Amino acid sequence: MTSSVSTHRERLRRAAASAGDRGIDALLITPSEDYAYLLGYRAPAMERLTCLVVPADGQPALVLPRLEEPLARHELDGLDADLEIHAWDETDDPVQLVRRLVGGVRRVGLQDQMWARFALRLRAALDPAEMVTAGPTMSGLRQVKDADEIERLRAAATAADEAMTAITSEPLIGRVESDVSRHIRDLLIAAGHDDAGFAIVASGPNSASPHHTAGSRVIGAGDAIVIDIGGTRDGYASDTSRTAFAGEPPADFLALYEVLQRAQRAACDAVRPGISGAELDAVARDIITDAGYGDAFLHRTGHGIGRETHEEPYIVASNAEPLVVGNAFSVEPGIYIRDRWGARIEDIVICTADGGERLNTNPTDLYLVQ
Repeated sequence: MTSSVSTHRERLRRAAASAGDRGIDALLITPSEDYAYLLGYRAPAMERLTCLVVPADGQPALVLPRLEEPLARHELDGLDADLEIHAWDETDDPVQLVRRLVGGVRRVGLQDQMWARFALRLRAALDPAEMVTAGPTMSGLRQVKDADEIERLRAAATAADEAMTAITSEPLIGRVESDVSRHIRDLLIAAGHDDAGFAIVASGPNSASPHHTAGSRVIGAGDAIVIDIGGTRDGYASDTSRTAFAGEPPADFLALYEVLQRAQRAACDAVRPGISGAELDAVARDIITDAGYGDAFLHRTGHGIGRETHEEPYIVASNAEPLVVGNAFSVEPGIYIRDRWGARIEDIVICTADGGERLNTNPTDLYLVQ
């Protein structure tokens, strides 16, 4: 599945317009997910400067090392007709080339993850122009997914569900966390992922650590097991969590899990245009707090997802911005009892005109494994 030239032409147009609306004269975008979103290909990030220049008024330009020009023209596949391409040689100074393209501007937006070696030199070369982050401009575009992006997210979620179904159908008692994690990565690739970015396998007391790194612990009977997996497929990310229990769960864990499942379901059901990230966070958090586990819910309820696993919008108490149609994000409350056990349920949800659509469709019940 590939995005059309017209899609990326429109994204460049909207980026320029949004920059102008924010009083930014030009965006400087180095290789990153912002770059890939605008141009449709992932350029290598290296010590040689590659920089997409998007003026608020005028034609975009691409400054890149000459040795990267053949790759760029191949990957742009027609979009290069919309760009001024400036290839520089090994003894040239690309920063001065960018300065000539945008010299005299008053305000420049730098890509959020731009290397310091480039940002500092550009600041000096463009002085006295004000340097601001391009993040709000790019996030405003990227957090509203179009139909093609939603289908890519749906395919990634379906593949992650397949891997999750496979691992929770296997015996886990007696296996080492890190071995199970490596196996999950293989399952993600087999299910259609291009890469397996992470596979958290947190057993027993480790399940109370939300971002535990799978280690040498052997999974035993009586362990809660948090499994949080994801990667990328066709440029878009997956991320899903389920909780399993090795053997017969005791009553107090079942009570904890019932609260968690109810909170996660209520938050998914509450998704609609106009509800804020803070309000959606409160839906899940209030249920968990009222049940006496408030201090054990250690993180936000969710994060946006798209080309990156974590991006805007964030489902957190500090986010008063309303959700809009096309937002994609996780709903993943968790309860963590230190040194004992933890549990998390995570689905990716799309905000639609009619409410919320879960892209992960696996059951959220506690998985019992042997």
